[in-house]
Amino acid sequence: MATTTKNKTKTKTVEHRGLALDWAAGHGPVTGALSATTGAYAVATVGTLAHMPPAWALAVGTVGAIGHTASGLRQKLAARTLSSRAASWLLGSGWTTWALATNPLSWTSLGSLAVLGVGMGAAARSVGFYEEARELEAIAEAERQVARELSAERRAIAAEWVDRVQRVCGISLRVLAVEMWPTNTGYTIDAELPPGGTTYDRIARENARLSADARLPHGCTAAASPGIDQGRVLIDVTTVNILAAEIPYPTDYSPLSIHTGIPWGYRTNAEEICAYLREQCALVVGPTGSGKTNMVHVILAGFARAEDMLTWVIDLNAGSAGLPWVRPALQGAPDGKVVRPGIDWLAASHEEAHKMLDAALRIGLYRKRAYQDLMAKANTDLLPISHEIPQIMLVIDEGAEILISTEPAAKQLAKKILEVIRMLRAMGIRTVLTALGATASVLGNMMIRREAKTRVALTGGSTEGMDLSKLFPGARGLRIEQAPDKGTGFMGTPESPAALFGTWRILPMQIRDIVHATSDRHPYLDAISAKAAGPDYARRWDAARTAWINDHQLATAAAAPADEAPSAGRGLNLSAHRNPQPAAPAGDEDALAAEFMRQIDATFATTPEADETPKPPRPGLNLSAHREEENAARQAALTLLIAAGPEGTGASAIARGLERYGTTRQTIVGWLKTWADEGEAVRIGAGTKTRYVHHTHAPESPDSPDED
Repeated sequence: MATTTKNKTKTKTVEHRGLALDWAAGHGPVTGALSATTGAYAVATVGTLAHMPPAWALAVGTVGAIGHTASGLRQKLAARTLSSRAASWLLGSGWTTWALATNPLSWTSLGSLAVLGVGMGAAARSVGFYEEARELEAIAEAERQVARELSAERRAIAAEWVDRVQRVCGISLRVLAVEMWPTNTGYTIDAELPPGGTTYDRIARENARLSADARLPHGCTAAASPGIDQGRVLIDVTTVNILAAEIPYPTDYSPLSIHTGIPWGYRTNAEEICAYLREQCALVVGPTGSGKTNMVHVILAGFARAEDMLTWVIDLNAGSAGLPWVRPALQGAPDGKVVRPGIDWLAASHEEAHKMLDAALRIGLYRKRAYQDLMAKANTDLLPISHEIPQIMLVIDEGAEILISTEPAAKQLAKKILEVIRMLRAMGIRTVLTALGATASVLGNMMIRREAKTRVALTGGSTEGMDLSKLFPGARGLRIEQAPDKGTGFMGTPESPAALFGTWRILPMQIRDIVHATSDRHPYLDAISAKAAGPDYARRWDAARTAWINDHQLATAAAAPADEAPSAGRGLNLSAHRNPQPAAPAGDEDALAAEFMRQIDATFATTPEADETPKPPRPGLNLSAHREEENAARQAALTLLIAAGPEGTGASAIARGLERYGTTRQTIVGWLKTWADEGEAVRIGAGTKTRYVHHTHAPESPDSPDED
């Protein structure tokens, strides 16, 4: 016996040893025969001592035989089973009657009882096998009946398409299987091609004619693709056009990964199609009005859900592709929770795009050196991407046009984009380019054709500048007329041949929901990459570099009459050259911008604010630009502290690096002490040997657990 105590309540657990008997279990052939013979012997022995009339035993056996026969008939048992059970009752009662009339203790009685028991057991075993086989046969017959009903429809489909392919393509097929889609929107025909070297593309070239011959609805196709081997063909026949309906982006915001694929849309059979971009770049082509911008937002939504990806966006058209993913962070959450932007960096100008691309190149080249030991340990030549070392995805709206532009500014960007595409595959930096058309000029660059293996063509029924044969070389039977609806087109990946697809509709309110739902999921750039990226990355959300987001508000305030905007000064209302104003009322965009920068500072340690306690005004103009310069100097000091690495640095060394700001050593000492108190830095040593190390490079505490 073992006694255990849990939550102050004693519970006794009895441990049984030896043979465990289940008295509720039914009898088998052996135990049933043993029970019957021992029962008959006991009745005969006790009945002899009690002078029981022998006829009573025979009467009981007769009643038992009748009862079991009636029960078996209700269960629809076989005749041999009913006979075996009735015979067992009659033989047992007959032996008991004979033993009562003679002597149950004689060797003759005992021997005959043993023979009777063996016979009962053998008979029970035999009828048991028979009943099991009979039951299996009944199940199989039911399945065959269902199969006959299904196969009747499939045989009709197979015969119809054999005739159709013979009539349209002049090829005799042998259909091996017809698989109905679970969505009830079509079926797939698996057929064997005739001998003589016939290939599947003989049928694929005639997809449009086959669809017309089958009288399929508009938007439905009969698309041929390679089978399991080169002598087989698969014909996907769509009977319901699900691409015509506008389907909203799924509300399942569960985590994704670069390794498991990012869903970009759905096929005509309603199955999701994913893009696998660990080593691939992507190209999305779509003319105006085809739903390309919506497709970009669907892509950004998938990237935002990923736990091992950071998204950088370049959109020289006023940053419109990335602004909806920054705006929720600007407004904040209703409960006051800090919300991180859905993208990690947004560039809307050539200058900012150059900083982003330069940082990407520095990160990639530095990763190649710094992570050699990690790759050797993992026995791979690809950087192991994870939440701790995220992949960087550069989404460049109309990036293909940048690559073919003849403008000097665009040429410089194009050169850096091509360097990123060419050099940084193994280090986890890939690109998604968009273009307005699938033309020879866009696809003329060998780098794009070679690296952008994931390709999307959103047609929206537009035929101008959409050469599908150039975008999907080798694909047969793709016709723009098959995708006339907005948000539909063709998508091909190395894992899935080019075919019709549709993308979900995503609206600003849902983008906001996704940003809020995934805010805590975004990874941070690893320390090695952040060090390589330098101040350009660390200060990407500085007020000076994000002021363009609210330029429209400043212009509106400057144009308003004095009585409508009493807080605005004369002329341009530039925040860096105006006196400090009282706090804006709730809901004001300037207040939202200030709150956004405060949250960004608190989360990313980018532009720490100086002490907000009131100070006497300086002589002369109280320009907020002075304060911004102080913040810039403080951020530059923090960048130098991070760049110092595990060796750390001191106030004097940082002061020498900030000579252009004119910051005194005493001011830097105060910053270092504040950072040490806040946990941003760790102080090592004392006196003249004092140095400070950023917390990302600080040695682990001796009592901290070792990592595996």
